[in-house]
Parts: sequence; structure tokens; C-alpha cells
Amino acid sequence: MFMESANPTINFFLNEGVPFETVILILMLPIIATFIAFLRQVVGIKAFGIYTPLLITFAFLATNGLKYGIVIFLAVILSGMLLRFILKPLRLLYLPRVAIMLSLVALIVLLMLTLGGNLRRTGLASVSIFPILIMITLVEKFVAVQIEKGNKTAIILALETLLISIVGFYLASWEALIRIIVAEPWLVLLTLPINFFLGKWTGLRLSEYLRFKEILKKQ
Repeated sequence: MFMESANPTINFFLNEGVPFETVILILMLPIIATFIAFLRQVVGIKAFGIYTPLLITFAFLATNGLKYGIVIFLAVILSGMLLRFILKPLRLLYLPRVAIMLSLVALIVLLMLTLGGNLRRTGLASVSIFPILIMITLVEKFVAVQIEKGNKTAIILALETLLISIVGFYLASWEALIRIIVAEPWLVLLTLPINFFLGKWTGLRLSEYLRFKEILKKQ
């Protein structure tokens, strides 16, 4: 339904054998990345950097519905938290400990998918390996933040990552935006000057305005 107004550039990619979904997702990547950068630099939502929420967004797009992606995400985070506390008394070195956690989280996710199939949740049971692997690797990032900054910060960053990824999912699924990209793919290049502007941003973030609102009022 988007092909009626497709730009010749889009048609060229399609004629060369590149799938339409792949073209759209690749063109969406700069937009989602810019959106995440805006949230971080201007709004003050940190999340797990820019790379992780970007990957989670595309993992959500690859699942059989956003709800299943969220379920897997939360299962991975909760499993990671639980396993860290279980393994902590063993005083293992970082990399072997993370390897054990990744292995156990993978098994937990497998059991969850099996349970989904048993409960006739075929959408959950048939989630492809790509989004599952992406979200399982989130465990390492989560554990690293837990060690460096504590549980509270790790949980907050995980929830911020989830929030950004959900918004990114809806942004990438927005039909109006897809139509614009299909019709005028060159507009994606506008993300470059936008990011240049964000890179020069020196003002207070929105979250900082809210945090220091009382102090700013006194000035």
C-alpha cells in the first residue's frame, strides 16, 4: 500500500532484490537513533546509552507483537537481577559470571517460550531467535550498571530503556512516517544536521529543569 508513492530510489533498492521491510528499517534507524539522542541530550532520559535502546526497538519490531517483546524484556531483566544475587556469594570473576548468567537467562527464556506454547500463546512461543538474543545480551549491560552504580540506577535505566524502545517501536511502525520515508527517503539525511545541533547542545536538560526548579525560581 506504500508503493503507489514510492520514490525511484526505493524502487531501485527493491528491483535489486532488497526486501521492502529491510529498506524501511534501515532508513528508520537514523530517525530512531536521532530520537534517542534527543531524549538523552534535551529531555535527560539516559537509558543504557543509545545503542541498547536502538537494538531493543528493532527487537520489538521483530517479535510477534509488542506485548511479547515487553514480556521477554522484563523476564530477562528480572532473571538477571535474581541470578546476580544468587551468584554474588560465589565471588566469581566478571566474565565467567556473566557467561553463567547469560546461559541461565537463555534457559529461563526457553522455558518461558515453552510455557507460552503450552498455554496456546503461539505468538510468544514462535518469537524468532533474533530479538531473543538481543534482549538476552541486555543482561551484561544491566549487570555492569548494577556493579558500577547500584541496583536502583540499573532498574531506572532499564525502565528508561524499555520506555524509549516502546516509543521507538511505535515511531518505526507509524504508517504516516513510513509513507513519508517511502516518498522522500532523502529526508533521512536531515537527521545529520539535527544530531550536529544536539552535539552542540549546552543548555539544561528538561529533567534538570524539573530537578532544580526550586533553585531556578530563586534566581
